[in-house]
Amino acid sequence: MRTQSVTVNSNTAQSVPSLLSIENLGLIFQSADRRVHALRSMSLSIAHSEILALVGESGSGKSVTGLSLLRLHGKNAALSGKIFYNGKNLLELSEEEMRVYRGRELAMIFQEPMTALNPVFSVGFQMKEVLMLHAGLTAKNAETRATELMSQVGIPEAALRLKAYPFQLSGGMRQRVLIAIALAAKPKILIADEPTTALDVTIQAQILRLLREVNERESMAMLFITHDLGIVAKLAHRVAVMYAGEIVETGSVAEIFSAPRHPYTQALLASKQTAPRGEKLFAIPGTPPLMNELPQGCAFAQRCAYAEARCHETIPKQNDGAHVWRCIRR
Repeated sequence: MRTQSVTVNSNTAQSVPSLLSIENLGLIFQSADRRVHALRSMSLSIAHSEILALVGESGSGKSVTGLSLLRLHGKNAALSGKIFYNGKNLLELSEEEMRVYRGRELAMIFQEPMTALNPVFSVGFQMKEVLMLHAGLTAKNAETRATELMSQVGIPEAALRLKAYPFQLSGGMRQRVLIAIALAAKPKILIADEPTTALDVTIQAQILRLLREVNERESMAMLFITHDLGIVAKLAHRVAVMYAGEIVETGSVAEIFSAPRHPYTQALLASKQTAPRGEKLFAIPGTPPLMNELPQGCAFAQRCAYAEARCHETIPKQNDGAHVWRCIRR
């Protein structure tokens, strides 16, 4: 199976204690007639100043992972495991205590700009609310800072745009407003859920450059959720590959792109490559399993070209230094 050739980011995160550590995180959505296991025994860590890319197919659990870190699920969701931030387990905090962390310590750029902004308030009001609540600014200083943030994310006539309502802005403009709001209180960890999906390539490059600059200037760690492997190669320090609610492989960008160990990672990279005229593009056969009907053993076995009978048993975790994967194949 071939993998695409991509120029990868040569930067690596420093070996320092984790800022955020996820241990055996589980998430179950309960409805009247079924239980959906959205996350299964998920373990992951993010170091200070590190950009960790979380990749995988749609429905693999990337977005619900980001929402879990902020405990933003509804009442039908049950979280288990541990999420340590600066040594404190966020799952043990009360809702009132958790509000102190949201926005100020951990912030999120939500995936859908059409619904993430309140339609009855101007974007300026929504930005100033965050700055006054989490950064302690006065109304006047908050307006000045909001204007600066809008300009940083590439919004022209920023002072005028503060008076606009979400429906008066394009999808790309709304997405940039969301990014500005997330950066407002200078969080220690930014959860970016596909933040450039609605943007054209020029603005996308500007936003990625801005995120990189903020990462370096503010030493801000980042969980970057995406399906765009080209962005991962240029922006991230490490990569975590997700499939059916669990992490199947983690490693540096160079390790994942040049020597992927898990068959799903190999297939994911191969499915992104271009092909000569007349040659078919590679596609991963089959479909992901239903999250309420997960098979025993490896969830990818039904689609894997190397599957064996023992793949339907307990799958070992193997490693080559910091490069870790869950597969029977070495």
